[in-house]
Amino acid sequence: MRFDLDSATRRRLGYHLIDQIDHFYATLPERPVQLPAEQRSFAALNRPLPEQPEDAERVLDEVFREMVDKGFHVPSANYFGLMNPTPTYIGVMAEAMAAGLNPQLATVKRSQLASKIEHEAVRWIGERVGWPGGFNGTFTSGGNEANFSGLALALAAKFPGAVEDGMASIGAQPVLYSSAEAHHSIDKSAGLLGIGRSALRRIDVDKKIQLDPQVLEKQIASDLRAGKKPFCVVATAGTTNSGAVDDMVAIADSCRRHDLWMHVDGAYGGSAIFSNAHRALVRGIELADSITIDPHKWLAMPLAAGVILTRHPEMLERAFAVAAPYMPKASEAKGTDNSRISAQWTRRMNSLKLWLTLRVHGRQAYEEHIGRQLNLAGSFVSWLNSSEHFELAAPQVLPIVVFRVKNGGLSGEELAVVHEEIVDQVTADGQRWISETKIRGESVIRMMVISYLTEERHIMELEKALTAAAKKATVALKTR
Repeated sequence: MRFDLDSATRRRLGYHLIDQIDHFYATLPERPVQLPAEQRSFAALNRPLPEQPEDAERVLDEVFREMVDKGFHVPSANYFGLMNPTPTYIGVMAEAMAAGLNPQLATVKRSQLASKIEHEAVRWIGERVGWPGGFNGTFTSGGNEANFSGLALALAAKFPGAVEDGMASIGAQPVLYSSAEAHHSIDKSAGLLGIGRSALRRIDVDKKIQLDPQVLEKQIASDLRAGKKPFCVVATAGTTNSGAVDDMVAIADSCRRHDLWMHVDGAYGGSAIFSNAHRALVRGIELADSITIDPHKWLAMPLAAGVILTRHPEMLERAFAVAAPYMPKASEAKGTDNSRISAQWTRRMNSLKLWLTLRVHGRQAYEEHIGRQLNLAGSFVSWLNSSEHFELAAPQVLPIVVFRVKNGGLSGEELAVVHEEIVDQVTADGQRWISETKIRGESVIRMMVISYLTEERHIMELEKALTAAAKKATVALKTR
């Protein structure tokens, strides 16, 4: 009952699994996102803990078949949901390579080439941000950890004693700011860092769904008068709800006036730095002190991969470096040990998939990818503008479109019911997936172009489904 398999078995299982994954990828342009609604009831797994071995090929076949036949397929070209892409196949191969070689990226000494690859990937991203040099960063498990790290850097920079002596050493309540539409990971991070979720000031947004700089200034002034200690503003480059991008130049001006750290949550939209044509979408991102980017969003990487970058690399060690006798001595090899600049110790090689994708496809592939998805979203907006049933609910900036039923005197509650019915009808057959959300407290329908396999024909089919659903929902409302 040893874990090691002989070469023939390894090759047989490996090739068999690759064949299945290849077939799955071949079906993605037409694959439904999920089963029809009436088939979505699954029995709970209740098998006992296995004591004896089972046939490996049979078990792999069973699991793969179940996940394909009954799974929820975010890689489908018909998935218009949240920020989960179709992964590049090179990225999938990189995941297999990283799992097989299993490098430990805690120190350069223990993983020289793997660490150098990560350092190079970080350098490529920082250079695209527009930083001339003197920056550093590390790959993370995703945007939550990256945003947590960004706030940790801000605390270390503005309250140097807090890392060792805790929040009590600050002497007053530290406060930070984000837009009302910012990601929930900011609240979570504020709580985990001991700042307190109530210390996060969520600033109202304007008609563009951007953080309102004037409201921000008033809130900072109010906190200063109350004896609070403002230390950080989080700007969002691509909100989850609508894809709004905050005015980062204006926010940087406020940060400069009040000596605040500027963190940009660019988990999704920050990837626009890889497009020369659309770089202006994130104008001012280079003014940030730290930035979150998630390659597993717009850069089409397999889950999971985030990145935290800062142009103040010394703050990484101030926030995260610790010493322990079992940790290897500092390496003579060039490059910083990741354990000294990261919340993690044992480190998976999350950088390999992006590094290999850029090596194999080049940045130009992202130029085309970003442009194509923006064009598809723009095409959908053009359809909305001519629709008798729907209208745009917020400006479309990134490939996220939020829209609503044209309000014929409906109350907010009635509108939410109609939107729910439309989404249920559009997703009932499992072919495609959209969602509901709220913008400034008002119900909207949300669609997002996130798969690189999505084409105009998929958009047109979604438009047909939406039109049919809107007609049914409107009739149903009138008969109540």
